[in-house]
Amino acid sequence: MKRLAILTSGGDAPGMNATIRAVLNKAAHHDIEVVGVNYGFLGLVCKNFTSLDTEKVNSSISMGGTILYSSRYPEFAEKEIQLKAIENLKEANIDGLIVIGGRGSHHGALALSNLGFPTIGIPATIDNDIPGTEFTVGFDTAVNTVVSALDKIRDTANSHVRTFVIEVKGLRSGDLALWSGVAGGAESILIPEQELDLAHVASKIKQSVERKKKHCLIVLAEGVMSASELTTKLKEEGVLHIREVELGHVPRGGSPTPYDRVLASKAGAAAVNLFLEEKFGNCLCIQYNKLVPVSLKDALDIEKNFIDLSLYPLNSSISY
Repeated sequence: MKRLAILTSGGDAPGMNATIRAVLNKAAHHDIEVVGVNYGFLGLVCKNFTSLDTEKVNSSISMGGTILYSSRYPEFAEKEIQLKAIENLKEANIDGLIVIGGRGSHHGALALSNLGFPTIGIPATIDNDIPGTEFTVGFDTAVNTVVSALDKIRDTANSHVRTFVIEVKGLRSGDLALWSGVAGGAESILIPEQELDLAHVASKIKQSVERKKKHCLIVLAEGVMSASELTTKLKEEGVLHIREVELGHVPRGGSPTPYDRVLASKAGAAAVNLFLEEKFGNCLCIQYNKLVPVSLKDALDIEKNFIDLSLYPLNSSISY
């Protein structure tokens, strides 16, 4: 193993740069060259390879985003394009590939692995939607960002005696809404994993108003519906003085938290070790608070889901 490539794909997540740094420096200790791939899987197909400047990479540990850029490239699902990517990697004398990203990125990594190219995945997404891991790089930072926003929204909600619907990312997974909602003291949390009882949500808001509560925060994962749609439905249920806020891409940005930097550093170093041990086709996952290699196939298996749904009834029992 003399030459590795590394790419970031899909939605960016705080801590991606810290992961790149860990891979580059760990590999250097073993005389392995690391080549960057700009714009994810698209860069593989377009031969957009780049040398990594050690000083620039080391300075990026505190930066959000990704110095390798990112993109969504749905065409990569086609086998012909996957084979072209492998051809380009081999032509560049690259012995293995590290993929940093979320669920879609790991499906791409699995495809390359199934075609025989040595590939390792590192989960990094604010959605925390890879079933085989408890936490992904970037999730902790995103939760902190959302909670900070909730604290500010509560201030203005109290001032005007209002209900706010706050929409966050999470098309298939409600983890960001769930963790942020519990930590931010939300009155209700709505996630894709739980059936929506609109009448119950509306009733809870009305009861809060009757008790003279000055605010009510509803944290909504985008996979349920949009904030504007929910606000309209709640108004139809008789809820007054309600506003919506869509946080959108805001939680993707910002300096990664110490937790995310440490997780990224551990995962990056562990990925290089897996290549040295020739344990290809794996993904670095947190399971029972330990970083362990899990096959890419198993990590994407929805039946082996480590999402902590116990937080949902917890929030119901402590919000009033």
